[in-house]
Amino acid sequence: MTPLLHVQALHSGYGQVRILRGISLQVCKGEMVALLGSNGAGKTTLNNTLCGLIKTREGRIVFDDQEISGLHYKEIVKRGLIQVPEGRKTFPNLSVFENLQLGAYARGTKNRERNLEKVLGIFPRLKERLAQLAGTMSGGEQQMLAIARGLMAEPKLLILDEPSLGLSPLLVQEMFELISALKETGLSILLVEQNVAQSLEIADRAYVLENGDIRFAGLPAELLKSDAMRQAYLGV
Repeated sequence: MTPLLHVQALHSGYGQVRILRGISLQVCKGEMVALLGSNGAGKTTLNNTLCGLIKTREGRIVFDDQEISGLHYKEIVKRGLIQVPEGRKTFPNLSVFENLQLGAYARGTKNRERNLEKVLGIFPRLKERLAQLAGTMSGGEQQMLAIARGLMAEPKLLILDEPSLGLSPLLVQEMFELISALKETGLSILLVEQNVAQSLEIADRAYVLENGDIRFAGLPAELLKSDAMRQAYLGV
């Protein structure tokens, strides 16, 4: 498969603190890749570096055959690398409809109405709540809204940062079924999660991140077969 995202020896961090130490990974077109790791492993730092919110110190980020290291985050969004951030980050005082419209602000404007119809078909619950303020919705509904808003930008690659965080077990199952359905449409996805078992069930490949380093890269079945990897990095 053709690499859509290719990260080579990436270093980044905050101020004098170096968080990522030579990260290399790739996501191919139409592939779902799971990036697993505990709190503090560096997952969100990696996401924000890929999206231009944190500067690359060393290494390269190539997206859709173009290097994006050092580009402004607005330019990266325009190229189709879209992140659904941890904690949903919906606009609580805006309606569901207004949140969705903002998703197409930098990319997807020409097809806004078509994309709106598409995402409401995927998330029928949102169609019933277009006039509702986002801040009054449940956690699961806000997560759906955050993903739908990301889809409004017509992503070439969608980064999902901890989409199951804070959801009930029933909603977690529903969320993973939804993510799996998105993958079946051909969408390329980087799934960043602590929920190991369900992430590995739907991923094509997996990476395990610990203390800013990649400790495992390969097929989910290979990861599950390794007692040392499961116990040391996944806690299962």
